[in-house]
Amino acid sequence: MTVDEAIAAQQKEPRKIMMDVYTDWCGPCKLLDKRTFQNKDVVQYINKNYYAVKFNAEGDSEVNYKGKKFINPNYDPKRKGKRNSNHQFANYLRVQGYPSIVFFDEKSDLIVPLTGFLNPQQLELYLKLFIEDGHKKIATKEDFENYQKDFKPAFKG
Repeated sequence: MTVDEAIAAQQKEPRKIMMDVYTDWCGPCKLLDKRTFQNKDVVQYINKNYYAVKFNAEGDSEVNYKGKKFINPNYDPKRKGKRNSNHQFANYLRVQGYPSIVFFDEKSDLIVPLTGFLNPQQLELYLKLFIEDGHKKIATKEDFENYQKDFKPAFKG
């Protein structure tokens, strides 16, 4: 799904959004695709609970979010597969590196961008934390460390 399609789908059936923010040249992004996003437990859980969005942070798509239009005015089609300019939407979300997985709530409000490769079990921790709104109960670093310590992953590697 695109960002716009996921936001439109939320109007009919509210769900959280999980957005994979990648670039064409990013090796860890390809690894995330291959090792995590093709894991059958991950796929089943995301498809059941989230709208899944794939977003090229250096692409030329147009995104309409919260009444604003985001584009990539400096996108150069001749640089396909190489570093290109950052998309305004990636900047708006404060994406710091690639890959990033960005979570939004049922009203399309940003929950958090997570930067870096996550294996299926690492991603599972966040998928379940956000789907159950557990993040709203975490106020300190210690709270999160306790959540991590008590978490029992069920996804197979």
